[in-house]
Amino acid sequence: MRAIGVDLGGHKIAAGRVNGETIEARLEERTEGSREPGAVIAQIARMARELGADREVPVGVCVPGGLDAQRERAMMITNFADWNGLPIRRMFEDAVGVPVTVENDANAYALGEGFAGAAKGISDYVVLTLGTGIGGGVVAGGRLLTGAHGMAGELGHMVLGQNEPCGPGCGGLGHFEALCGADALERRAKGMGLGASPVLKDLWLKRDSPEVAPLWELALNDVARGVATLIHVFDPQLVVIGGGLHKGAGFMELLTARVPRYLGEPFRRALNVRGSELDTDAPIFGGAACALAHP
Repeated sequence: MRAIGVDLGGHKIAAGRVNGETIEARLEERTEGSREPGAVIAQIARMARELGADREVPVGVCVPGGLDAQRERAMMITNFADWNGLPIRRMFEDAVGVPVTVENDANAYALGEGFAGAAKGISDYVVLTLGTGIGGGVVAGGRLLTGAHGMAGELGHMVLGQNEPCGPGCGGLGHFEALCGADALERRAKGMGLGASPVLKDLWLKRDSPEVAPLWELALNDVARGVATLIHVFDPQLVVIGGGLHKGAGFMELLTARVPRYLGEPFRRALNVRGSELDTDAPIFGGAACALAHP
């Protein structure tokens, strides 16, 4: 069966028509500059129709932020002003003219990995995405964990630190993202005197130098603590690591070697961590999976 997955980002919109485990057609455009709801929804509707959306090809849209428990309304859409509180599922559906489902983009990433990626065939797993921020999703018993208010799975907001301020729109302290998101790591690097505008990719290439090694020793241990916490809480069959940071050469090996020190003995024997197989295509597959699950 075919379905269309759409990944809405602040700078670009990626969409694909999924057939089985293949994206058979795709479009990518810069997000409409105003980010105003009507304009962006019209843009997505046009892209979906160009990819063949109809009653037999439903659409799943992934948005960067929180939704209500029913997946009808926007609660906090990151970097999109004037979206909060809107009945966006109905608005998308009216614009496209076919059935539309809406899901948080990090949750969709997790569903995509289960649909056609590293977690295919697995019923209990966690996906953790390490990028500008930290996100992810939890699948338990084959179902996405959404919680009583629709906000479960905010893995980047586990409290692993002390008083480090989290990003705009959060207001919390000591969150995982405030320690290990790319923006946080670049701020830490600047504070360590590693440049006026340090770039993580360059710092990773220099990770063995005496000046840079302490940055990554701390960061890898913090991420390992986060992974261990998720394993203790959810007891998954698998933890999948996605996002930009995991693609650094040797990152997964160094991270995985650190996780056992933070695990209780029974959990060490079940440790299973691997990298994402779908990368930036995961939300497209996840959006399509949502559409197929809710015809």
